Amino acid sequence: DDWQQIMAATVKAVRAVSADLTIVATGACGGSIDGLTDLDAKTFDDPNILYSFHMYDPHSFTHQRLDDPNMFGSGLPWPASSGSADAVIDGLKARMAAAGMSDTDQLANLRAVQPVIADYFRDNLGQAYLDTRIGEAVTWARARKIPTERLFMGEFGAILMSDDGRMGAADADRLRYLSDVRTEA
Repeated sequence: DDWQQIMAATVKAVRAVSADLTIVATGACGGSIDGLTDLDAKTFDDPNILYSFHMYDPHSFTHQRLDDPNMFGSGLPWPASSGSADAVIDGLKARMAAAGMSDTDQLANLRAVQPVIADYFRDNLGQAYLDTRIGEAVTWARARKIPTERLFMGEFGAILMSDDGRMGAADADRLRYLSDVRTEA
């Protein structure tokens, strides 16, 4: 609700000084699709507003890392169907061993990442997921009679695997994801 009021007030303030300036509006939640679809644009929409969203979905793929910078959370493939949970875990074990991580820390790390890995493969995340998520933005626009040409994917990406292998996706997987997002857009 706060963001709705902020966005409406911002559009009103801009329109008070310029009716012609193109405005890029976005929703809350870091500019995510969920933030956009929660936005009630009817309170401020006009033909010279673009609606932006960021595409960092699925977050488990695009932001592979754990909160603890000494832990490992990397190696999920894109799409999920191109790999397996066992292969991801084997890769993590190899990277943790190469870093000299103790057996105790390796076990703790694996316990922390196994639910994320299991969910990722259970949900079989891939192109269909992107279609659904970006489709939510399109459905939102159409339901409000906003031409889909006024939707703007302002950001998208995925973290590249770090040199030490603690976080990120392998470059080939990241590039497949980026290609799939561009294709879907």
